[in-house]
Amino acid sequence: MDFNQPREMYPGMWRYPMNPDLCCIYRVPNRLREVNPEPYTPQIVLIGPLHHSVKSQALKALYLGDDITYTKSMAYLDMEEHKKTYLAEFAARIEGETTIDELRRMIKEEEETIRASYQESTAWIQSSEFVEMVLHDSVFIIEFILRFSGVVEKKGDHLLAGLSLGITVYHDLILLENQLPFFILDKLFNPIVRRIWPHLTFRDLIISFFGFQGKIRRNSKFRHFTDLTRCVRVETLPNLDVWKSKPIEHMYNAEKLDSGGVKFKAVGDDLSLCVSFKNGCLKIPCLTVDDSLEMKLRNIMALEQCHYPNNPHVCSYALFLDYLIDTDKDVDLLLEKGILKSWIRQPAKVAQMVNKLVTGIVDPGSYYYDIAGEVNEYYRNPVNRSKAILKRVYFGNPWTGTATIAAMFLLVMTLIQTWASIVQVKQNEP
Repeated sequence: MDFNQPREMYPGMWRYPMNPDLCCIYRVPNRLREVNPEPYTPQIVLIGPLHHSVKSQALKALYLGDDITYTKSMAYLDMEEHKKTYLAEFAARIEGETTIDELRRMIKEEEETIRASYQESTAWIQSSEFVEMVLHDSVFIIEFILRFSGVVEKKGDHLLAGLSLGITVYHDLILLENQLPFFILDKLFNPIVRRIWPHLTFRDLIISFFGFQGKIRRNSKFRHFTDLTRCVRVETLPNLDVWKSKPIEHMYNAEKLDSGGVKFKAVGDDLSLCVSFKNGCLKIPCLTVDDSLEMKLRNIMALEQCHYPNNPHVCSYALFLDYLIDTDKDVDLLLEKGILKSWIRQPAKVAQMVNKLVTGIVDPGSYYYDIAGEVNEYYRNPVNRSKAILKRVYFGNPWTGTATIAAMFLLVMTLIQTWASIVQVKQNEP
């Protein structure tokens, strides 16, 4: 074997050497994908090189006469044609073919940097094909966001004629494996699109598109859309540099903590990760549980496992929730306290989702390590548990509480009367 011969390149090969300053888009680790592959899989639109080979597979299946009418493959092919439509309409709006040539030139200039953004090698994609892929995907993203946001008219667009397809694309755009680096989108957008809308920046447009207005700092940097969805959450933490060398080994579940006197209070909003514990009260951000939550969190957590191994704050938050939630009773309690708002009507399914969320996660140390320790210590304190039992048994509801107070009052009056009788007898003694 001649080891000096160039290697045959194919999809899935690692990029070597990898530039850690540029690499930011990863294939989801198998230990995570095997738990539930669906949250990482694009439903209708493929973006970037990690799924580029899937397009060829879909076309091959179509040419071979396979019935792909009701499969993802058909959706992918439909979207590839839709990208061409978007490119033509984008070009017609902004100086025609001259603009497209300018975009190609800009992509070609940044080709090596774009390729270096991926953990996997993209050498198997020829340069001209790579540039065309980035061109079509970039313009699709820009045009879709402009239409979705109402900047450009969306009349007659199949994607935006109803709610379902548009929201599906919206979700596909935040999947870790379905990314283009932010810098190239920004570079293509600002000199071209701002010729028509000079006050519109791509950064402001996507922050508005994802609903993150006022929830991210002006100087915050992010590498792509998945990184953006992490950034707005992590920035809610008061001390980003705090990192504990130990993972949480144990914490009692919500129902048990409640029985031991720990109070629960909902604070903040869906994006916050800021948990605190003071004077026996555990304050946790309100979290809305819907059909897309697992997908969002799983992709952020996969990014953290690959790119932020020493600061996996969203992973730590998910692990903290996993300790709190064991069964549907824990979910019911957190719903009652306003900490969870669920669109999923079966609490047992919510518990199952949270418990599976952290399967395969490597935890180097938790941001919530100290809080877990304080909560456990409070629960183990016999005085706190006795107070909780007293309150639950004798003051659990207004009727029981009133009866308890009346009984105590009657007992006190009886003792006073007895004491007075004893005093009177003693005074009458010769």
